[in-house]
Amino acid sequence: MCLEGSEKKTALLGLSGALFASFWYIELIGCCKETAMGEFKGLGLRGRMMRLLVIKHGALGDIIQGIDAFASLRAHFADAHISMLTTPPFAGLMEAMPYFDEVLVDKRAPIYQLGEMRRMRQIVKSGFDYIIDMQCSKRTSMYHRLFAPQGQKWLGTTKHCSHPYPDFSGVNNKDRMLQAAFMLGAPAIEGDLSFLSNPNKGAGVIAQDSPYAVLMPGCSPAKPSKKWPAAHYADLAKRLLAQSIKPVIIGTAVDKEACDAIEKACPEALNLCGKTSLSALASLCAGADICVGNDSGPVFLAAKTGAPTIMVMGPDTNPEMSAPTGAQATYLKAEALADLAADEVYNAISRLKA
Repeated sequence: MCLEGSEKKTALLGLSGALFASFWYIELIGCCKETAMGEFKGLGLRGRMMRLLVIKHGALGDIIQGIDAFASLRAHFADAHISMLTTPPFAGLMEAMPYFDEVLVDKRAPIYQLGEMRRMRQIVKSGFDYIIDMQCSKRTSMYHRLFAPQGQKWLGTTKHCSHPYPDFSGVNNKDRMLQAAFMLGAPAIEGDLSFLSNPNKGAGVIAQDSPYAVLMPGCSPAKPSKKWPAAHYADLAKRLLAQSIKPVIIGTAVDKEACDAIEKACPEALNLCGKTSLSALASLCAGADICVGNDSGPVFLAAKTGAPTIMVMGPDTNPEMSAPTGAQATYLKAEALADLAADEVYNAISRLKA
């Protein structure tokens, strides 16, 4: 049978409604089973190990900015069992960190995928003393609304949660996540990237005593307006070469076009696009004379290593919330990134390193 426009829409809406009703049936049956079995009996008794669930789905930059909050929670709740709920791309990174006893994966499946919804429901209902929502998204609000048991202690921004965050207007992402730790009495602890450490300066691809700059021309494909033009990166690379600083270009497969364009305009640059692991990238940035990039995860990683780091940002980025944080991190903002000349970035490098 072939359905036309409006008929297709009606059929899809009907199917969606049926799936949603089925989901609620499963939820009801699950609740009855829990009550009958006494699944959560005895929780909260003295002497029981405290259990915390931290939710942080991504992205890379946000996770790097959350490291201090993760370290603070671990220091304060040294004997607790701390679980992290994240998404598949970041599960390995979270497992490498020394802050979590368990990493759980949220596939962020559509609500009509009932098996995944039931699995998420089981996680949220598994008796955590605190659920610390550092993602604060529509999805995590849905988990609170649909799955959180009555009386669940939940830190977040969702309506009716037990521990709502304060107004975060004008507050950097790193400090937003630290606030969650502070609300539970944790001290401010500065985490580090030692779990990603590589003893070789330059990750073994740059001579030990050779000055170099890391250029990061990529960003999320969903936000091409965040990209400083590759031609400007090439101009900057030439300026750096003139000062005997070797440009090193990094990126992922989606950044290949920009990385290759820079290399073509500046053949002396070292193009490592698609060739660096996260660990190698951390080591590469840590040994750099300067790191320059767009509003992207690698820039936050570079800033966290303590390397001199400059983020170039356009109108899509709010520096109050998303500026990189680090001992030598700063940013340049332009209403149109194409209008930000390489000379301006080079001058900012000179000021940062003065």
